[in-house]
Amino acid sequence: MSSTSKPSVLFVCVHNAGRSQMAAAFLSNLSAGQIEVRSAGSQPADAVNPAAVAAMNEVGIDMAGEAPKILTTEAVKESDVVITMGCGDTCPIFPGKRYEDWVLEDPAGQGIEAVRPIRDEIRTRIEALISELLPATT
Repeated sequence: MSSTSKPSVLFVCVHNAGRSQMAAAFLSNLSAGQIEVRSAGSQPADAVNPAAVAAMNEVGIDMAGEAPKILTTEAVKESDVVITMGCGDTCPIFPGKRYEDWVLEDPAGQGIEAVRPIRDEIRTRIEALISELLPATT
């Protein structure tokens, strides 16, 4: 990450329909555009999980216009931080990148009651990530 450009984060999950979409939406919203955000999956679903969309609407974030995207080598190359969502997806490995795996329950096929705690855990992790990537200036 250079001092002249903003940090970039890629969230990866197989279907790019739940966890990675919620993480990307939180990071985009909570970083106020100070971090470049991407999400993708190796086998993208046809649509974002409706329960994930509803859970995010509850906290004031609209993901209705999002669509699952295919994971590309270019997306990994262009990102400073690559975070897989505990879904067993693998990414190309490039030197100098930060890789993390966040083990999170899969919201697929679950109702909003089950998705809320997943959403809240993602938010907590995103807030910590933002504090690491955008240290407060004094």
